[in-house]
Amino acid sequence: MLTFIFFILFFAVFGSVLKFSLKAAWGITKIVVGLIVLPILMLVLLFYGLLVLAIPILIVLGIVFLIKLALKVS
Repeated sequence: MLTFIFFILFFAVFGSVLKFSLKAAWGITKIVVGLIVLPILMLVLLFYGLLVLAIPILIVLGIVFLIKLALKVS
């Protein structure tokens, strides 16, 4: 019986730690992609002459940013 209670509490504690670590990892991933990966991707597209792809990506990202900004303000 004590073993069963131990396993329930074990998974409760470490389940919450796992949930917190996944939230933190997701936040760090969003920061890294937003500040490092996307600007480098845009520069690579520019240098390789793929401006036809870079412009629509920038337009879509700009619209998403403006919508997020408008939702955050109101």
